[in-house]
Amino acid sequence: MKSIQTWLDEYGVSHQNPTNKLIHWICVPLIFFSITGLFYSVKLPVQLTDEFPLNLAVIMLLGVTVYYFSLSRTLWIGMFVFSAVCAAACYAIESAGLPLWLVCVVIFVLAWIVQFYGHKVEGAKPSFLKDLQFLMIGPAWLMSFIYKKLGVAY
Repeated sequence: MKSIQTWLDEYGVSHQNPTNKLIHWICVPLIFFSITGLFYSVKLPVQLTDEFPLNLAVIMLLGVTVYYFSLSRTLWIGMFVFSAVCAAACYAIESAGLPLWLVCVVIFVLAWIVQFYGHKVEGAKPSFLKDLQFLMIGPAWLMSFIYKKLGVAY
């Protein structure tokens, strides 16, 4: 299995252009959120609390957390916190009476359009065309910059 640093280095090769990097700082979190929201929209017939039914996002995010933990014994914590923020945002959107699934579809489509524009500017294909795991590495790549800024090893 590749190390987290190998994954991050490989991902970084096609993300050198400052415009593409900026686009990724905006769009990768939005895409992660939108996918979380789409899964969050699928309710299961189990109540976690009186107000909170179990949804597919909870199960998906547990799997995502295990994946990140297998790559880094510290980076997973930041990804877990970000996942929790995404889930809380989903709860807030639904509580406001907005159709979460629709909000997430719009975000997902627009963010991917902008992402592909960023790769056009970069002159490099998106990494996930080489290996689908890079779809999971993108958010970790951004988190690694936050960790570096904070002086936290990953």
